[in-house]
Amino acid sequence: MLAQAIDAIVHNTFFIKYGLIGLFFNGMFSSFIPIPTEVTTSALLLGGIDPVHVFLVLNIGSIVGGFIAYYIGYNAKLLKKLRKAPEKKYERKSVSMMNRYGWAVVIFFSPWMPIIGDVASIIAGTQRYNIKRYTIAMIAGKTIKAVAIVFLSSWVLPSLIHILP
Repeated sequence: MLAQAIDAIVHNTFFIKYGLIGLFFNGMFSSFIPIPTEVTTSALLLGGIDPVHVFLVLNIGSIVGGFIAYYIGYNAKLLKKLRKAPEKKYERKSVSMMNRYGWAVVIFFSPWMPIIGDVASIIAGTQRYNIKRYTIAMIAGKTIKAVAIVFLSSWVLPSLIHILP
């Protein structure tokens, strides 16, 4: 079953057609596009794209997306134009987590938290969180996530394919 799902991902022409450019935009707009970067990354790596290139493109796209999300929050007028205001319940959860654990910790782990993590960068911008601290925490978190995704997709996933029937 897993092998069939992986095979479907690898042979999906969307991933093959757009390749690294598609991964860059997927990473950049992962808060707005419902396709997780893990799927795109796995498809490209299983399709034979160099892991170093995949890591660099994924990481740069994700970091650029993090800055865009911060800017959207920082410039609240832009939120209204884009109509991408965070839902109140997720905004409350994110702010509560940021106050409880610290902004830098939440921003660092935000790439791993569905929905709440997507909103964290926007909220950091609306709250005018220190840009230097934001940059350090966001880049560290996104880089570690990119390393983990590329490692798991490059070395673990192919091993699973050979083990599974």
